[in-house]
Amino acid sequence: MSEIITKLTLEALRDSFQTVGYRVETLTDPVANTSYLRSATAGLGFEIRPGNQLVGEEQGFVDATLVTTLQVQGELPLDLVNRWNATRRFGRLQLSHPFLVFCLDLSVAGGVAPNFVRAQIEVWDRLVQELIAYLREELPKLAARNGAAAAAPQPGATTQQPAHDHTAEAGAAPTIQ
Repeated sequence: MSEIITKLTLEALRDSFQTVGYRVETLTDPVANTSYLRSATAGLGFEIRPGNQLVGEEQGFVDATLVTTLQVQGELPLDLVNRWNATRRFGRLQLSHPFLVFCLDLSVAGGVAPNFVRAQIEVWDRLVQELIAYLREELPKLAARNGAAAAAPQPGATTQQPAHDHTAEAGAAPTIQ
């Protein structure tokens, strides 16, 4: 029987990701002075951040967060984010303008089988690919709706537009980088 995993280390996580085929590098956050891992899947970079440290173990922790951050230009409606969260499990999407953050928690609390970590990596990979497809499908729909709304005359609207200092026009589609 395989040994049960009760703690994580950055080295063990790096090895797990590399075993599945990811390139992984170790970095240090200059502000928090903590190490973390960085990798990519489907052309989208992500970080593997250690979570709750185990008492008495400097390198061991019981959970980690896989997180990717996208920059949003323009307005992104919360219903698009909420719809994703309502139809997917495990990973969660959060809009904190101007960023769209997608993350998944990986926990070994109580002990897990070694293949559990690999399964979580596969879930993450699948969800990132689904997120990319979801955004590619939904953003053009949003642009079409915004374009139609901007082109339709509004009741009581005048032909002269007031001067404003908005970074995103009402009919402009949001872009995500």
